Amino acid sequence: MNSSQLFGITTLCYLLSSAFYIGLLIFKNRKIGTIGLILAIIGVIAQTVALGLRWVESYKLGIGHAPLTNMYESLVFFAWCTTLFYIFLEIKFKARVVGAFVMPFTVAAMAYASFAKGINQQISPLIPALQSNWLIAHVLTCFIGYGAFAVAGGLGLMYLLKKSAVNKGMTDGALTGSLPELKIIDDLTHKTIVFGFMWLSAGIITGAVWANEAWGTYWSWDPKETWSIITWFVYASTLHARFTRGWSGSRIAWLAIIGFVSVFFTYFGVNFLLSGLHSYGSS
Repeated sequence: MNSSQLFGITTLCYLLSSAFYIGLLIFKNRKIGTIGLILAIIGVIAQTVALGLRWVESYKLGIGHAPLTNMYESLVFFAWCTTLFYIFLEIKFKARVVGAFVMPFTVAAMAYASFAKGINQQISPLIPALQSNWLIAHVLTCFIGYGAFAVAGGLGLMYLLKKSAVNKGMTDGALTGSLPELKIIDDLTHKTIVFGFMWLSAGIITGAVWANEAWGTYWSWDPKETWSIITWFVYASTLHARFTRGWSGSRIAWLAIIGFVSVFFTYFGVNFLLSGLHSYGSS
């Protein structure tokens, strides 16, 4: 079995996991949620093995490098980081229903990587700018942050849905009765943003060091660099508002969603809409 087949199994596991988590949200049956968690764990294990195999396959082709260098590999890695962080969150905080708002992100990432036209799935030689020991450090730190922010965005959406139901007196509705209390969702959103912010900060620092090594400057206001710092300021402002002004609830939920939109554009939109030093990531 090769890495592509395992990625296919991963996509199927994530799709079924999403379906079971949505079933938990609707039917409030914990056994359904348990199946969703088991499928997510099977999927992330299969994906871990697939990433390892793809790395080995690159060495067999004589161009050995970590599978983190093009849009296909980065989408797959984003799905892996998001799922792994979500599993950790669920096990630690017993917030199983959150999977209904997070796992669809991973399905979308894997499906787009597998089926979208123009996505190069082949293992290709590294361009000179990517031939650096900083590659793994930079991509790993950034994408752990992106995965956490995807979960935070899902939590923000969950909070707003629950808040709307509470305001309408529909707390026992089919789609909202199984959601955690607003205070719990708000606390999880805050913790997740803090975690993601630390990793994004590390990603920007490692990226600056790498840029200096590759291009002779720590910062060149390349479109992706610019949007990375915009995203950093969105989350920095969110944490600042919470710590100094006591913002919570709907404000933080909206900022979590806005932040993830900024992450999405930084990661995905810039590659296709704005040309720059990072445009190689679109292939």
